[in-house]
Amino acid sequence: MTMFTMNCGGGIIVIPYSLISIWNKLTGSIQASFGSFNTNVSLLLYDNQLSGPIPKSLGQAKLSKLRSSNNQLSGYASFLFGIDKPELTDVSLRNNKFKFDFSNVDLFQGLRNLDIAHNIHKAQLGERWPHGGVRGGHGWIGGDRTSSTYDLVEQMNYLYVHVVRAKDLPVNPVTGSCDPYVEVKLGNYKGKTKHFENKINPEWKQVFAFSKEKIQSTVLEVYVRDREMVGRDEYLGKVVFDLNEVPTRVPPDSPLAPQWYRLEDRRGEVKTRGEVMVAVWMGTQADEAFPEAWHTEAASVVSGEGVYNIRSKVYVSPKLWYLRVNVIEAQDVEPHDKSQLPQVFIKAQLGNQILKTKVCPVKTTNPLWNEDLIFVAAEPFEEMLVLELVNKASSKDELVGKISLPLNVFEKRLDHKAVHSRWFNLERFGFGALEGDKRNELKFSTRVHLRVCLEGGYHVLDESTMYISDTRPTARQLWKQPMGILEVGILSAQGLSPMKKKEGSSSTDAYCVAKYGLKWVRTRTIIQSFNPKWNEQYLWEVYDPCTVITLAVFDNCHLGGDDKSAKDPKIGKIRIRLSTLETDRIYTHSYPLLVLQSSDALCPPFHHKPIGQLKIPSHEHCGSEVRQSRTALRREVVEYMLDVDSHIWSMRKSKANFFRIVSVFSGMLSMSKWLGEVCKWKNPVTTVLVHILYFILICYPELILPTVCLYMFLIGIWNYRYRPRHPPHMDTKLSWADAAHPDET
Repeated sequence: MTMFTMNCGGGIIVIPYSLISIWNKLTGSIQASFGSFNTNVSLLLYDNQLSGPIPKSLGQAKLSKLRSSNNQLSGYASFLFGIDKPELTDVSLRNNKFKFDFSNVDLFQGLRNLDIAHNIHKAQLGERWPHGGVRGGHGWIGGDRTSSTYDLVEQMNYLYVHVVRAKDLPVNPVTGSCDPYVEVKLGNYKGKTKHFENKINPEWKQVFAFSKEKIQSTVLEVYVRDREMVGRDEYLGKVVFDLNEVPTRVPPDSPLAPQWYRLEDRRGEVKTRGEVMVAVWMGTQADEAFPEAWHTEAASVVSGEGVYNIRSKVYVSPKLWYLRVNVIEAQDVEPHDKSQLPQVFIKAQLGNQILKTKVCPVKTTNPLWNEDLIFVAAEPFEEMLVLELVNKASSKDELVGKISLPLNVFEKRLDHKAVHSRWFNLERFGFGALEGDKRNELKFSTRVHLRVCLEGGYHVLDESTMYISDTRPTARQLWKQPMGILEVGILSAQGLSPMKKKEGSSSTDAYCVAKYGLKWVRTRTIIQSFNPKWNEQYLWEVYDPCTVITLAVFDNCHLGGDDKSAKDPKIGKIRIRLSTLETDRIYTHSYPLLVLQSSDALCPPFHHKPIGQLKIPSHEHCGSEVRQSRTALRREVVEYMLDVDSHIWSMRKSKANFFRIVSVFSGMLSMSKWLGEVCKWKNPVTTVLVHILYFILICYPELILPTVCLYMFLIGIWNYRYRPRHPPHMDTKLSWADAAHPDET
């Protein structure tokens, strides 16, 4: 059965399972009869000209999807949501005139997507959060899908071309093979996929992104060519797209399905062989394909592995544990020289970390230490704990025994409970030429008594305590519930200094890195620009407001992908303390980049949007894990973000610390100087007023406290005018960075 409904603005066809009327010019209001649906219906009415309120009856309908974005609908719409609507999983009401009040609404945890951006009133969030997150429950960012509306950055439009695969390509009649690749051309911009050797059914799965601002053509051409070792590449066919007919996709719309297109010859006639699967659409930087897309304006500069070094990427630091090794004692130590008693110590190694116990003060075959050795271990615990028993002989240290232990065998401790000790047998290799074939056999040497555990109740410091971004313990069971969400939109940078020279001209290929907690983000690299625009948005869960987010800008020196030893020079860094941010407020501000070198650039202006109740071996582990992927962060980037050299002494730091101490007593010094001027009658009017006030306070001592309070109140009112309007960052005067000599850094 098919029902039909007519409206004055156009026609709507209602099907029992979906009602679709998009990209039309429908006018009028939504009728109350739409609430009569008793089956799971998808109601898609976005990109029209509908107006008026949503009928109350629609709140009783069984809807699985409701999308009415980009209309003129108004009124309250909170009644559409609730825990009693488990079938409703996808809602998009952005760009209307709705009002929302979620203070008394419990959102269903199966709600995968809720987009209510760009309406009149900001939603008043209650105890529940979309995506299945519950404040005080399982976190604010939960569920299978966490989407961002990209409402803190400027929208950037792109033409996306997804080249999936080709089939039944013709072979070269001379060579009898086909080495195909695809070339995407739009005006003066080109992009190429990799080529395959002797394959007529290749699969690329590569996405190209053309900035809409730089489009100079109305036609998109997709060429399929056969790569030749000598001469020009052979033309296999092409597909032409008219940009006026390319659809627009805005998340959370489902991805556009690719289609098969028959290849055409140069005259536009369909060829008998060869097809290519392509998807073409217009989108923004919020599209899922954006991070992995090849931005074609960089195609002429980037080559080889450099393609992977310019994309945006999100990293997660590894979980770090303290490994506590309590060396208790050893038994039956057998030295090489049987005539002397051994005097031994334990040498423990985990990766690059090496620690030793003290040498046993007495010579004995049963030494006793009872010492703790603390290491930092990173999941997934691939390193081995190596223990060596070394005899402090007269001439040189000799190895008595050795054992390698995997970390997975040790107990994880989350509280104060005692850890059971264990005995481990040490083994050593036999030695001596006289042993013949037996010299490689493992021989029993001694055994050692250990108490080893992985401590999960502490936070492993991987950054400076002055700028720490995370204070949570290692064990997730001990985490508190998040206090809110921090959203950061990295917009742009202005006036960056030239960092390198290419073909006689200066250039800068800048990208931005941000770190907060365990999450690192890197924006894409903007090629050859002193004023790059990123317009990328990221979010973090906030567990402690007394933390710091760090952002830094670097110059990418790996566009060619060949020079592995080159380092990305730092352009500058800023830090923002979350305790200086207000809840539910958006900040837009430009910050000067700070680095101890000649640079006067401006950091990218960005937005913060906190939501909710927000009124040293570890350096090696963190860096190595974040640097293991193909598009990894460089070592120098990780070290600069974590301030691995913060413990190094410098004259600048000494000066800064000295003047900080002086500033503590500056108030007392100023007061004593002022009293001296009063006593010497430097200013007669002030001296007379002070004497009058002194006389009044002697006659009426009960006025002393009110007078002091009034004075402090007036000083506070006077200084209120100079309060900071933006979140403060690093103070160049306080750190003595603005007056530091190069020799003092």
